[in-house]
Amino acid sequence: MTASPAAPARHVLEQACSAAGLDSAGAEPLRLAENQIWRLHGQRVIARISREGQSAAAAREVRVARWLAEEGVAAVRLVDVEQPVEAGGRPVTFWVELPPQEHGSVEDVAHVLSQLHALTVPDIELGYLDPFVRIGERLEAANAIRDEDREWLYGLHRDLAAAWAERPAGLPDRAVHGDAWPGNIVRTVDGTLMMDLERFSVGPPEWDLVSTAVRAKTTGAVSTREYDRFCAVYGHDVTTWEGYPILARARELRMVTYAAQHAANNPEWSSQAQYRIDCLRGRSGPRPWAWKGIL
Repeated sequence: MTASPAAPARHVLEQACSAAGLDSAGAEPLRLAENQIWRLHGQRVIARISREGQSAAAAREVRVARWLAEEGVAAVRLVDVEQPVEAGGRPVTFWVELPPQEHGSVEDVAHVLSQLHALTVPDIELGYLDPFVRIGERLEAANAIRDEDREWLYGLHRDLAAAWAERPAGLPDRAVHGDAWPGNIVRTVDGTLMMDLERFSVGPPEWDLVSTAVRAKTTGAVSTREYDRFCAVYGHDVTTWEGYPILARARELRMVTYAAQHAANNPEWSSQAQYRIDCLRGRSGPRPWAWKGIL
């Protein structure tokens, strides 16, 4: 009899819940991907099982969540247990389950970022922003794209990393979310809040702003009117900064390599991955390009 794909994760979950004094009976898997998400039955608790080797990142996420709570910033909240818990070589964290939610607007993103970037950098270990984290791993895993395209992307990665190291001065460094888009700034009946804290670091606030700018200037997912409102609410237009092209290209590279990696196991995404590559390589006309979302 073949074991369920959820069986190994359930064993990790049982160990972690036992260590934290929580009940894993009847837990429901919500997402079984690299990071696995479970709902604990009748407790309004979400358990997040991270990948092996991510203990430091999970501990940082816990520190960030506690800091945001102390500062009164609306964000996902931790369950009051000692965490992260190590189980089966994987870090596990426990979060208060949110009510039903929907993506925030670009104005919501701007408002939350303005609050975040107004805070003094906390005296906790966050590490400095790396815009290229996991790009190499993604390209290595992208075995469904042509070799020549992969080599070109490697070259773009090298060029952008060098440009990032020599980028022009901009806004003062702050704590940054790292992946600030409407899927991570959500609306609930209790208001708007931040989710997905794993990319928090110290770095230029422009990195958080570039996500929305790229959706306006590169993919066309955000209208000109929406982008103007985003800038008005936040109080700054990142596209006027001379370093914008560097960060925008880095964000585009992340979006392309994400698609290329997932196309290796999901053939239905191959055409979108190739289209994104073609756009960056100048084969599909000028920006903005219509890039479809990949879940």
